[in-house]
Amino acid sequence: QVQLVESGGGLVQAGGSLSLSCVVSGTIFSTNTMSWYRQAPGKQRELVALITTRDITEYADSVKGRFTISRDNAKNTMYLQMNSLKSEDTATYYCAARNNILDPWNWGQGTRVTISS
Repeated sequence: QVQLVESGGGLVQAGGSLSLSCVVSGTIFSTNTMSWYRQAPGKQRELVALITTRDITEYADSVKGRFTISRDNAKNTMYLQMNSLKSEDTATYYCAARNNILDPWNWGQGTRVTISS
């Protein structure tokens, strides 16, 4: 059973930084495409960033230049470095993993990020 555990959320002032982590177990981490999604209250879940098994990255336009996704296969861990945070970044952030593009995403429980203005 694939398990994903996020950590690192919290409350930070606008303009500040946070780093999220996602530890994965129950699968061969290096073979999974990994992603971060977020969901703000009353809004749909949206893709924030994605990293493939070959370290190819994609970002939502709203976070380009501010967020950096990375992975450490030796530690079965994915990261999201978030800089220059804005109030609109307030959301619950979820990590997700999938081994194959045809598979559904496996999800973590989420970690709350709140940006105060």
